[in-house]
Amino acid sequence: MSSRLTPLFAEIRDEAFPVLTAEQISRIRPLSKVRQVKVGDILFEPGDADVPFFVLLSGSMEIVQPDRHSERPIVNHDAGAFTGEMTMLSGRMSLVRGRVTEAGEFLEMTSRDLRTLVARDAELSDIFMRAFILRRVALINRGLGNVILLGSRHSAQTLRLREFLTRNGHPHTYVDLDADTGYQDLLDQFQVTPGEIPVVICNNRTVLRKPSIQELARCLGLNAHITASEVRDLVIVGAGPSGLAAAVYAASEGLDVLVIEAESPGGQAGSSSKIENYLGFPMGISGQELAGRASAQAQKFGAKMLIANNVTKLNCERRPYELSVDCGQVIRARTVVIASGAQYNKPKIDNLKKFEGQGVYYGATYIEAQLCGKDDAIVVGGGNSAGQAAVYLSQTAGKVHMLVRSSELSDTMSRYLIQRIEENPAIEMHYSTELVGLDGDTQLERVTWQDKKTGETSTHDIRHVFIMAGASPRTEWLQGCVALDNKGFILTGRDLDPLVHNLKWPLPRAPQMLETSLPGVFAVGDVRAGNVKRVAAAVGEGSIAIYLVHRALAEL
Repeated sequence: MSSRLTPLFAEIRDEAFPVLTAEQISRIRPLSKVRQVKVGDILFEPGDADVPFFVLLSGSMEIVQPDRHSERPIVNHDAGAFTGEMTMLSGRMSLVRGRVTEAGEFLEMTSRDLRTLVARDAELSDIFMRAFILRRVALINRGLGNVILLGSRHSAQTLRLREFLTRNGHPHTYVDLDADTGYQDLLDQFQVTPGEIPVVICNNRTVLRKPSIQELARCLGLNAHITASEVRDLVIVGAGPSGLAAAVYAASEGLDVLVIEAESPGGQAGSSSKIENYLGFPMGISGQELAGRASAQAQKFGAKMLIANNVTKLNCERRPYELSVDCGQVIRARTVVIASGAQYNKPKIDNLKKFEGQGVYYGATYIEAQLCGKDDAIVVGGGNSAGQAAVYLSQTAGKVHMLVRSSELSDTMSRYLIQRIEENPAIEMHYSTELVGLDGDTQLERVTWQDKKTGETSTHDIRHVFIMAGASPRTEWLQGCVALDNKGFILTGRDLDPLVHNLKWPLPRAPQMLETSLPGVFAVGDVRAGNVKRVAAAVGEGSIAIYLVHRALAEL
């Protein structure tokens, strides 16, 4: 057996820890070098960047997860085994320690050469990809990460940090201070006040008190491998389905690609509990799982990702274009694909912000469903996302009230969802109804809604509201650079024909399909005017855009 596992990992031995054959190892040798190792050698530590990939020819090593006082064993590798998990492809920092336990010979390969091998050897690509993903999933399921998050279910910032770590697929341990009071003495000793919660311990070294998403990402080194010095063939703004599709196709076709994402991969689709009408998934797939697979696929081909950073401005005066990012970097790109998506419209309620993350949510994933428990809940909206949320929450909540402004569900909602909602006794429909009031001390305690036909208002003791109504494009950073419609969505292709002369279009050809009023800048997904609100449509636009990007690059 090439990998001796702890009991926690035994059930995934064959898939996550396969034994390479002599013939397979022979195909790895040309891109690697032989390294003599001795007992006690530390080959990598948590927090190390650019960790090499190792294949054991002889000898053995152990993989452990250090904690504050000791080490947690994960796996022991023998001859024929190989090291690594998703950080090998993403270029991010190592999560574990690798230590030699028996002297021998290892093959050592750089992460760049590993990506080269994966790109040209289909069999090894499948073996490594499956193993890396399964190993990462196992680390997540068992909380074997380099992050400990101590927070409260009543803290909006705790929810944001949990969502960020979960949606980025980063293994971590969560301690609910409301349920596990044993940690309170520790926090008291370090004089941590309630106002400084949540507390994050990253890499078992650094203590962060009530950190922002950007501070956490910086501490974990999620973007340490990104440099702004080079000019990229393509920068993709946004990592929803359309942006991730563009990244996969661009990177697989040899372009130097950087994806910039404000929060976590997946976009609005990433917060969907289950997408059942996406081609090829008859049993459905969660938005988070779809985004995770797409991210891994893009990184497999060499795409880079800058996470938890907003693009604040596009300098469109000259090419290469310059994109200013809120971390202070300026990224230069020969072409740009804008996939920044849209955000749910917020009801005009004065104290709405007070309850965001503390009873008001904009996604219905496992984390929010846990917070809701068996309580009643409200879903605001009549589109597919709202319908998916209502069906998902109805599995655990006491009663789900759907508030829909119109007199019927959206004509864009899938028929299977409408039928499921209408037949579900745990879902109660309220048509022509709007949320008009929120009340509570620190947490949401009650809500008020209004029947728009009669004008009658009613107050209800409901503490969980999921808002998924309408959408506004994220195009504030593009003002003055590209043509927008009257709602702020980006105009592309033929929609620009009447405007091209007035916009002083600089090329003899007309704008391509999906191309904006700026040559070489394309818009895909929800941010584009006229976009079809379907995941498949977003993926299709992202892939088509790369064909057009190649044509634009050929003009330079």
